[in-house]
Amino acid sequence: MKRNTLTFGLLLTTAVWYGCGNNKKADTQTATGAITDNDIRGYLSVLADDSLTGRKPFTEGETKTINYLAAQFKQIGLEPANKGSYFQDVPLVEITGTPTAMQLNGKASATLKPGTDFVASTRQELPSIEIKNSPLVFAGYGVVAPEYGWNDYKDMDVKGKTVVVLVNDPGFKSGNRTLFHGDTMTYYGRWTYKYEEAARQGAAGVLIVHQSEPASYPWSVVNTSFSGSKLYLQQSDKHLSRCKMEGWLSEETAKKLLANAGITEDMRAYARKKDFKAVPLNTMATISISNKLKYSTSHNVAAVLKGSTRPDEYIVYTAHWDHLGIGQPDTKGDSIYNGAVDNASGTAALLAMAKAFKNAKEQPQRSILFLSVTAEEQGLLGSEYYATHPLFPLNKTVGNLNMDALSPNGESKDIPITGKGQNDLEDYVEAIAKKQGLTVEADPTPGAGGYYRSDHFNFAKVGVPALDMHTGPDSKTHGRKWGEEQDKIYTDEHYHQASDNYTPDMDLSGMTQTANILYQIGTQLAGETTFPQWKKNSEFRAIREKSMAGK
Repeated sequence: MKRNTLTFGLLLTTAVWYGCGNNKKADTQTATGAITDNDIRGYLSVLADDSLTGRKPFTEGETKTINYLAAQFKQIGLEPANKGSYFQDVPLVEITGTPTAMQLNGKASATLKPGTDFVASTRQELPSIEIKNSPLVFAGYGVVAPEYGWNDYKDMDVKGKTVVVLVNDPGFKSGNRTLFHGDTMTYYGRWTYKYEEAARQGAAGVLIVHQSEPASYPWSVVNTSFSGSKLYLQQSDKHLSRCKMEGWLSEETAKKLLANAGITEDMRAYARKKDFKAVPLNTMATISISNKLKYSTSHNVAAVLKGSTRPDEYIVYTAHWDHLGIGQPDTKGDSIYNGAVDNASGTAALLAMAKAFKNAKEQPQRSILFLSVTAEEQGLLGSEYYATHPLFPLNKTVGNLNMDALSPNGESKDIPITGKGQNDLEDYVEAIAKKQGLTVEADPTPGAGGYYRSDHFNFAKVGVPALDMHTGPDSKTHGRKWGEEQDKIYTDEHYHQASDNYTPDMDLSGMTQTANILYQIGTQLAGETTFPQWKKNSEFRAIREKSMAGK
């Protein structure tokens, strides 16, 4: 994609402001910080405007969006973070894979239908892949976790084989809070981990058994999300180190396969036993996948405010700028998916945050990086690229504070922390909330693994303490029941729909509440000399300790 100049970005700003400026509400100021509702409103009205055509990567909407962001960072007075540029190139490949039916031969002989019995794709950047007569092996949860004394692959060589594994981790619904994290999913429970570990073990293929409760979504979501075209970061080895096939099996199909191997009891309980060993299923799988490959480059946008006394230490604020672009028209004929809440809200807050830090009477002692990442909707790809190609050393990165889909329902009396119990950044939230008379709550659905589903996770994955928090449903004005109803309405009617639009009468005080709490945390971190740590039982603690040892 050819970039337009920053001059175009400034012209875009002017053009859109003329369209939106007359709709601004009266300026408001929360009692908790330097960021106002209108600071966010001004940026939000632009980022969610139709002129940005839904902010989809590889489109004119990307060009307009990233130039607007760069122009605003420049206007605020921040330095470009990437060797004189506000942009970090993110090379991506789009793979559209079409699988054949899967042929099973052996004790269980059958022809499995794609979309009904399984879904399958490949990351390998090849015109096609083939798996022929690959022995199927049930590898339990597919987990290797030394800190828990757990290894589902022990005493089993799976090279060239296709492993069948369970979604989530052994602790989920085990009734044992000390087994992993009990009902709170660890990263070992995520499908991304299952794919990664199977590749490390040398498996030819990996199939995750879908079950709605431990996955936290129905088969229909698997069918739509894991088939068709997908974006991946380009890799020098063209992903040849990954399994040839990655996919899912329906629960019904998996039960038949396991029964043929003598496993008729609850598969989760069976795999949870301490003496579990991987089980050959006495069945071989054959499948081929044909691919269409498309290469292109998207962009992260990065600006930095240099610290006054410790400029080589960085606090990173993130928010993804991308959304879904132009899609099917809704009942009102609207086909532009503006993503006002998801995530023009977080991106607007990021700009407002940058402005607040730059205008503060006392400048931060540590540097602050403002990073707006691409392709979150395609699998957290922009943040993954930054985490694996950081502009500044990870062992000099103090922490990550992420903003994604901030609430349009006003201020709340509660602050939920996604994946509560992970790191010391939560203690900063607790202290601020206590002063403001707010309650801090755990993730209401910890088994869904929400901590691993937004851009902060990629910082956690490389050891950087990362925080994702929001205003909760307990509305200061209308109460909890009303707030829960509003959350449900957004999820059911507006999430990833063309109706996720900005309107001038939106109550942005909840967005401002979140932004000001995160601003206060950043201000505190900037004035300290210590680094926040991971909690003792976090799966990311060892990664950070190793990183900091080489500081």
